[in-house]
Amino acid sequence: MKLKPGEVEGFLRKPPAALRAALFFGPDTGLVHERAKALAQTVVPDLSDAFRVANITAQQLGEDPARLADEAAALSLMGGRRVVLISGVGDKLAKLFADFLSDPPGDALVVVEAGELAGRSSLRTAFETAPTAAAIACYADDANALLGVIRSMLQEAGKRVDDDALEYLRDNLGSDRMVTRGEINKLLLYKGDEAGPITLEDAEACIGDSSAGNLDDAAFAAFGGDIPALAEALAQSEMAGESPVAILRVTQKHAQRLHLGLSRMGNGGGDPKFLAKTLGVFWKREDAFVRQLRLWSPERLMRALEILTDAELQAKSTGIPSEAVTGDALLRIARAARVAR
Repeated sequence: MKLKPGEVEGFLRKPPAALRAALFFGPDTGLVHERAKALAQTVVPDLSDAFRVANITAQQLGEDPARLADEAAALSLMGGRRVVLISGVGDKLAKLFADFLSDPPGDALVVVEAGELAGRSSLRTAFETAPTAAAIACYADDANALLGVIRSMLQEAGKRVDDDALEYLRDNLGSDRMVTRGEINKLLLYKGDEAGPITLEDAEACIGDSSAGNLDDAAFAAFGGDIPALAEALAQSEMAGESPVAILRVTQKHAQRLHLGLSRMGNGGGDPKFLAKTLGVFWKREDAFVRQLRLWSPERLMRALEILTDAELQAKSTGIPSEAVTGDALLRIARAARVAR
């Protein structure tokens, strides 16, 4: 079963009775985990219940493939249906899951978390074609979805928010659902019981040097050729627990925005600063964005995007530490920017 975006929320609230397994995949690891957890809790509300929940990594499953069927068929000592949670899965285990889904033993719900998978992924195909399984894509929130998440969390906490603060939150969050929720919770803690709406000053004070801001800092430092600032932004992101892949994706988005800006300028796009506004660049970064438009050419930006894409593939598929791969890619871009100054 392959779910459309509009079907996901209903599926998570009330999954089909015959469902035996679900695959959550995509670049937004926070959303992958959030949705996997939500589905699992429809069977076992307390996922710390060791009698009814089994946690397995892809590495453990690779070393002991029989464990998938064993855990799915196992009975809970305390009664009730069990959940098997499996993380970090990729196409290497596709055949194992295809065989399992052809005739799954027991009645446990198997919930699988994976990273980004290609359209022709054999793992995706196994879940999409099995009658008792489902595959759910998890992509970073678009502007409307992100605003919905922010408003929902603030309303649940009984907080109002000024329009300019909401705009700031939208522009500085959203690369990862888990990060977004963590940052909003931090903002709520910062605001505490203070009366009045959340202001732009509140949002800037709490989120301004947050993980999302650090990701943008890294992207702007790299394409501006500021190596010391890049090193600082990467260090801050690591301290905040940011995923190196999230850094790469935000930097890719920045490069794509620069490329689109240059294309519009070439077609008579008008004032570069106004162009930056139309492209959704946060107002405090507009001047830096305009300087970078003058620094890069479309051809060199395409090469930078190739470097970032290759780095993401290496981070996901090789044994090289993803932090090292990300740092090297952004440093290469920063050096290229310095040469072009």
